[in-house]
Amino acid sequence: MSKRSQNTMSEGLKQQIAQELGFGDTVRQEGFGAVSSRDCGNMVKMAIQMAERNMLQ
Repeated sequence: MSKRSQNTMSEGLKQQIAQELGFGDTVRQEGFGAVSSRDCGNMVKMAIQMAERNMLQ
């Protein structure tokens, strides 16, 4: 199995970040396929920021 096919973020974390960024309802109703590339990029950016904060603690 390649590294790309492994999920590194739990579904719960993805849902939480989507909610904080304002498109949680879209994800719940239509799935992540309905989320724009820009919003997905913002999710990744937020996840990286969260991980960096956790590393500093």
